[in-house]
Amino acid sequence: MPDRPPLAAIAVTGLRKSFGEHTVLAGIDLEVPAGTVFSLLGPNGAGKTTAVNILTTLIRADAGEVWVGGHSVTREPDAVRAAIGVTGQFSAVDPLLTGEENLALMGDLHHLPRRETRRRTTELLQRFDLADAAGRQAAGYSGGMTRRLDLAMSLIGEPRILFLDEPTTGLDPRSRRTMWQVIHDLAASAVTVFLTTQYLDEADRLADRIALLDHGTVVAEGTPDELKRLVPGGHISLQFADTTVLDAAANALGDIPRDHDSLTLQIPSDGSVASLKALLDRFDDRSIAVQKLSIHTPDLDDVFFALTGYTNAGASAGEEKVTTP
Repeated sequence: MPDRPPLAAIAVTGLRKSFGEHTVLAGIDLEVPAGTVFSLLGPNGAGKTTAVNILTTLIRADAGEVWVGGHSVTREPDAVRAAIGVTGQFSAVDPLLTGEENLALMGDLHHLPRRETRRRTTELLQRFDLADAAGRQAAGYSGGMTRRLDLAMSLIGEPRILFLDEPTTGLDPRSRRTMWQVIHDLAASAVTVFLTTQYLDEADRLADRIALLDHGTVVAEGTPDELKRLVPGGHISLQFADTTVLDAAANALGDIPRDHDSLTLQIPSDGSVASLKALLDRFDDRSIAVQKLSIHTPDLDDVFFALTGYTNAGASAGEEKVTTP
């Protein structure tokens, strides 16, 4: 085992965890640079929540080395807990307390001085647009308000690393986008965010890097764009004014298949500026006018289904589906 912690905010090597005969994590490696948003994706049951529970010291790994905030989760769990905040799948908000009282309670649990707790409570209520509801019992909060309060509670100790386990599940589109902005702002303030989510568009929008977990192993890792390039199927769709121009364009490209009904061609492409420019230059040289153009590149849905073999139709009974609104 290394004596000195790695420079990354989170570093995982050879992480393994089984429950009885069932292997949940089969030796995963992860590295999360400080001040970034890292998203862990995978089908239900892939091991995402188990990984988060180990990283946040809630359960112990069977094997492997895990460093969080420069501390070993095995040998320095208290130091890890002092460095992190956690917003789990299920809200930690006490519905019988007011928003202000929930935050004050978290300040007491962090052993903050009373004056510091009041300062942080006031700041977080304003930051999460909850100041007007501070004195109201949380039982009367909407789902979006409750989730924002839950996140504010995890920030009362000013953590350097924040774990968000499916933070927007069940929220309406407006509340989801509010939460996205909060996550953007946290990353901009140098907080490292470790995000698990059921929403692929959420990971695409928020994450600097993504790891795709399937059957307890990391099957792919990279930026959203890097992952999309792993899957074929990108193309440029071109529409023309009439069949004469359509045929001329198809012949210019080597007599490729054409759709006479929609007057379109679909040309395989990586979607890069260079490939698009080369294509249009070829048409310009032959005075062929393109009426409409659109670029289609694989998205994270395509990556997810291609690399995990998971489909909505094949989901087992009772299994929660990955959502792609």
